[in-house]
Amino acid sequence: MLFREYDLLNQNVKNRFVVAPMTRVSAEEDGQPNDTMKDYYTRFAKGGFGTIVTEGIYPDQSFSQGYSHQPGLATAIHADGWKPIVDAVHEEGTAIIAQLMHAGAQMQANRYSDESIAPSAVQPKGEQLSFYGGSGPFPVPRAMDDHDFREVKESFVHSALRAKEAGFDGVELHGANGYLLDQFLTDYFNLRNDEYGGSPENRVKFVLEVIEEVRAAVGEDYPVDIRISQAKAADGEHKWAGGEEEARTIFEALGNAPLDFVHTTDPDAAASSFGENTKTLAEAAKLFSGLPVIANGKLTDPVKAAQLLKEGQADLIAVGTGALANPDLPNLIDKGEDLREFDFKEIMLPQANIKDHELNQNIFNG
Repeated sequence: MLFREYDLLNQNVKNRFVVAPMTRVSAEEDGQPNDTMKDYYTRFAKGGFGTIVTEGIYPDQSFSQGYSHQPGLATAIHADGWKPIVDAVHEEGTAIIAQLMHAGAQMQANRYSDESIAPSAVQPKGEQLSFYGGSGPFPVPRAMDDHDFREVKESFVHSALRAKEAGFDGVELHGANGYLLDQFLTDYFNLRNDEYGGSPENRVKFVLEVIEEVRAAVGEDYPVDIRISQAKAADGEHKWAGGEEEARTIFEALGNAPLDFVHTTDPDAAASSFGENTKTLAEAAKLFSGLPVIANGKLTDPVKAAQLLKEGQADLIAVGTGALANPDLPNLIDKGEDLREFDFKEIMLPQANIKDHELNQNIFNG
């Protein structure tokens, strides 16, 4: 089943394997994509993946950047820099989707501002991630006002249009892992007492407005999806307080939005996500939204991944760390060859950039 083609909004992808979005902090200081990134993404395409979702790309020259050397789609120059990467991936017969990410309160570095914004002035839990260049606690963000709401929505819209112009096959809105859109969904991040805070129905409202404005801009025939998780980058144990019922509220709302699919990520995509004997996150997304689902989370094992497809819990399978260790993972599985183990120390430390790791290894030189 993993090698069956899949039709996504009249776009045929050659198999169900997706490279999951992973922060690589390898762009130029000004956010410009480069040849190192081109080699990196093309290697996955050569390795047999049907679809690639990029690392999180910041959409504006204001508050969205989260990491030093994070790539951007905030300017036309950024978009031009992505075109050779997109073209190289397409030459291998692989689709590539741009993930648009606003860091919000989880800001570790931003060349445009020393200030961060969030639904409420709540400091993220945990520490900044050292392998992405951070250290110490996160700054306390400023609570967003009406101007910020307008600016954030405009930034997603304009970056989505730049992605389309650069040739990307779709855009993914990053609504997971504790970044801005997820902060609206999260009870302890979102302490607002207006229409955007309080109940899960209210907390999902701003996310829906972003989706609707992006859809209106890019048109009905351009794929738009959203990534959803419970866990955060700096709070990996977080669960929605309302459990499966809160999941129902969120995913039903997304199912009524102008989205083409949902991308779920969980520590283990095949495990109960809301307590013992409950649904997986992917299963909840599929059932409650009615949309196609990309599932991510410990799915390097092809037997485990195929089982999720067979059970109808997911339509596509996204692989993260397994893809870093095996950029040719689909080809290896197709040939019945053993997969390499992911070594966090080797690939992610001291910094998770590309140049210091994969591109100096034989496996990434093809």
